[in-house]
Amino acid sequence: MKAEDLRTKSLDELQDNLLSLRKEIFNLRFQRASGQLESTARVRQARRDIARIKTVLNAKKQTAEETNA
Repeated sequence: MKAEDLRTKSLDELQDNLLSLRKEIFNLRFQRASGQLESTARVRQARRDIARIKTVLNAKKQTAEETNA
């Protein structure tokens, strides 16, 4: 997931993506604990995607506040 793609999405879409990634992380943690996790790199990728989404969300909220103020 690239930051450019995220910037084009709406706030609702970003929050939906964030929720789905958090659920995925939750499931990956259980898979790792039970020894069923095949792609360990996916955990790192999902965490970084969450950080990207949060960064874009905060930037969008900040620009919205500046526009309204």
